[in-house]
Amino acid sequence: MALETMAGWIAPIATMVAAMMTAANYNARVTGWGFVVFTAGAICWAIVGSMTGQTNLLATNGFLAFVDLVGVWRWLGKQQTYEKGGKSAEVRSRRSSSPTLFTATSIAGMPVRDQHGKPYGKAVEALVECETGRISYIVIATGGVAGIEEQLRAVPRDEMVFGCDYLTLGLSSARYEALPVLAKGAWPDEDDLS
Repeated sequence: MALETMAGWIAPIATMVAAMMTAANYNARVTGWGFVVFTAGAICWAIVGSMTGQTNLLATNGFLAFVDLVGVWRWLGKQQTYEKGGKSAEVRSRRSSSPTLFTATSIAGMPVRDQHGKPYGKAVEALVECETGRISYIVIATGGVAGIEEQLRAVPRDEMVFGCDYLTLGLSSARYEALPVLAKGAWPDEDDLS
């Protein structure tokens, strides 16, 4: 099989796979490997551009390969170091007499269960007061598929029970459903929750 033909097949497949890996935003490792696959796709596109005389395709994908390598460094290098440090503190705290810890960044994406322990939704964000560092509220997503048609509601911090692996809703389902659905891009400040 000619190099041009092989690169012509690998390029779009690698680009599509990499796009799915990075869009999933599963964790730093998957995102980092998505950039590795993006790099392979950009190199293949550059080969196709070079062999077919398409200088724009060659130049664009040469630049994209550089950007993708920065993504590899960022997500497989630097971010991995941050996540390993936070994870080691979590693990050590579970074996010590000090309070158990988890990283603040792990709140986003944490599963939410109802008062009976059944899966209910997921946390998408926590809003923190600047002066005190206290969590004001957690935004919970329920319903929908892959983020489509999901509903977001702000749950005050004192209505959530934090666990190491999941959050428990302190409200009944009826009280949760009575909370207003958040408008897209217009979340409340603390006064709005009162």
